Amino acid sequence: MSYIGASPIVGNFQVCDAISVVNGQAAYTMQVGGSNVLPESANHMLVSLNGILQKPNGSFTISGSTITFSSNLVTGDVIDFIQLLGDVLDIGTPSDATVTNAKTSFVSTSSAAGLQIKGDGTTDGTLQLNCSQNSHGIKLASPAHSAGQSYTVKFPTGNITADKFLKVASISGSGTSAVGQLSFADAGGGIEEADQWRLNTTLTSVTDQFITANLERVDNTGWEKLGTGMSESSGVFTFPSTGIYLVSYTILAYSSTTDGFVDNEIHVTTDNSSYNAFARGYAGFTANASNSATAQTLIDVTNTSNVKVKFYINSLNSTTNIYGATDRTGTGFTFIKLGDT
Repeated sequence: MSYIGASPIVGNFQVCDAISVVNGQAAYTMQVGGSNVLPESANHMLVSLNGILQKPNGSFTISGSTITFSSNLVTGDVIDFIQLLGDVLDIGTPSDATVTNAKTSFVSTSSAAGLQIKGDGTTDGTLQLNCSQNSHGIKLASPAHSAGQSYTVKFPTGNITADKFLKVASISGSGTSAVGQLSFADAGGGIEEADQWRLNTTLTSVTDQFITANLERVDNTGWEKLGTGMSESSGVFTFPSTGIYLVSYTILAYSSTTDGFVDNEIHVTTDNSSYNAFARGYAGFTANASNSATAQTLIDVTNTSNVKVKFYINSLNSTTNIYGATDRTGTGFTFIKLGDT
């Protein structure tokens, strides 16, 4: 048999001295080697009378060193033996550092937890995880009794991931059988991606066209993108990750002749093939004047391979110029990820 803690000391087995029966007497003194002995209880003795084992606390009782049979013995009765089994094998509280890992393998079942940390009627059940020196630690505590809560929390099925937080992804069951499945998720409330690009060369004789060249990421001293940033090829911009993005497109236009208007549009594809206009800006001006226009839209990027964006420009007059420069942004594009899709 295995024990938690140190193995108990075996009881002190003794056989009492022979006892002569006295006719009409029920009580007798027990001795070992001529000295009185004190059994711990009647349950810690084997008593044989006339070849029959007697029932403790039924056929006999004890008080100190005296055994008293339930009825007076008579001439001819024989007390065959009285064997004392010693002290009770009560290990009490295990000594410090005596319970090893091998003795703490707890098994859970469908109806019971493998380990319970109980409250004392005032303080909620609390598990403490100590530091390596056992000088301090953190505690995990149950909700207060008044909350009446009984639920199960299951940790994520996937591997641990950096820069994520734990959220309840799903719940099965209800009431006391409710099980919440945790998952690793992106932290909400913070901007993860922000990027800016610009036209670095002025476009001349602009009429009905997409901007396909002379694009660069802003690189002024003190400027920096947030996150991975956008990628661009022949005027088509690809998003770094899925999510809801705010896309803004601003142009700075000027002309030496009267030009009724200039407009800029944000075009989006959701199948990496056909594009549709999502937003339009508009500016009108007279000869030798300049103006700016901004188009802005939200784009739900559900797939970075299929959802992309490009930028369109049009003017009524071929003398219209769209300002571009490599040291400052006149015509530019801003991309900000606001949250998950």
